[in-house]
Amino acid sequence: QVQLVESGGGLVQAGGSLRLSCAASGRTASSYAMGWFRRAPGKERDEFVAVIGGSGGSTYYADSVKGRFTISRDNAKNTVYLQMNSLKPEDTADYYCAAVRNLRSDLTVSRDGYDYWGQGTQVTVSS
Repeated sequence: QVQLVESGGGLVQAGGSLRLSCAASGRTASSYAMGWFRRAPGKERDEFVAVIGGSGGSTYYADSVKGRFTISRDNAKNTVYLQMNSLKPEDTADYYCAAVRNLRSDLTVSRDGYDYWGQGTQVTVSS
């Protein structure tokens, strides 16, 4: 079992930065692929944001955040980070951390690809 706890959300002006953290519990959590999803206000579907492999060597980003967001992990701390720069009002959302032991390539950007989820942290970007 893996438990995930996000932190770091808040209110920021457009153009600003935030760093989200996702602390994972569980002995083998450091080997899991970890992803970030978000759900914007009024939207019914989650949007994939980024994912990082268990070793931290591979990453993948949604086009909407590529070049602005960076996903990283510190396996010694069992923590994954999402550094968000050049934030835009359209980045406003609840951000969720997700984890899976073995990520199927065809489910990388789908909620169905992940087994464990955090409770989310809210990010609001004002214009």
